Amino acid sequence: MVSSRIFTTLITPAELQALQASGSPLMVFDCSFELGNPAAGEEQYHRAHVPGAVYAHLDRDLSDPGVVEADGSRHPNADAASGGRHPLPGREKFAMWLSRIGFDNDMQAVVYDRQNANYCGRLWWMLKWMGHEAVAVLDGGLQAWEQAGGALRAGEEPSRFQSNFSIGEPLRELVTTAQVQQRLGQPGQTIVDARGAPRFRGEVEPLDPVAGHIPGALNRPFTENIGPDGRFKPAQQLRDEFLALLGPRDPGTVVHHCGSGVSAVPNVLAMEVAGLGTTGLYAGSWSEWCSDPARPVEKG
Repeated sequence: MVSSRIFTTLITPAELQALQASGSPLMVFDCSFELGNPAAGEEQYHRAHVPGAVYAHLDRDLSDPGVVEADGSRHPNADAASGGRHPLPGREKFAMWLSRIGFDNDMQAVVYDRQNANYCGRLWWMLKWMGHEAVAVLDGGLQAWEQAGGALRAGEEPSRFQSNFSIGEPLRELVTTAQVQQRLGQPGQTIVDARGAPRFRGEVEPLDPVAGHIPGALNRPFTENIGPDGRFKPAQQLRDEFLALLGPRDPGTVVHHCGSGVSAVPNVLAMEVAGLGTTGLYAGSWSEWCSDPARPVEKG
């Protein structure tokens, strides 16, 4: 029996197993990645993954690779949708990748990683941005899948026939640097920074040339969305925590960011799980913001 239900935020291992058994159009993506070792995620995938899963590489598939100059410097392609360390590819370019791997508009997408949804959230958001509602994060990642007795497979998966993925109206808002700067300090914008507290305060900065944060930003490290069991916290707990952070601010004014637009997405997802609605993503994030010394920086 083909399931008619679609999953749009989280999916449990049991629900994914039932979906596999139902014969519904489905594609599973393994997005495991390690910033310090970009080859590690693909190696993890080859050792063990959900049967049938396609590997999505953060640098190669979910970011614009950019242009490398003779001096070794790199800048985004002209059609990239954002700047920063992990520029979003243009929607047309991303649709070509989805078509090449055989992903179609009638499919349910399920994304996972081994890093507390830090990387698979990127693909979840990108598919929403492409107009595809039926995409969910496997709650607890591959670890939860294994604990639930889910099957594993090693090595490569056979290629699928190419599809013709059709781009739809964006279901999530991509916010640009110009928009963030224009609305800075205004009541219609609440910036939430997903980086760890020491980076937010400007005490350390291991990745970008400038330390600190966008003036007026609030800090919600993305790791705070995950409970001790490796799964997202219960919806009511997430709701209480975000409302405490926001205070009198309207959840609908929130724009999320992090260092390069990747680890901000668990905050986007957590607010939706909490029933607080859809929010914006500043994908260029701190790495794009601090690239221009004319933009203001706050510390503390």
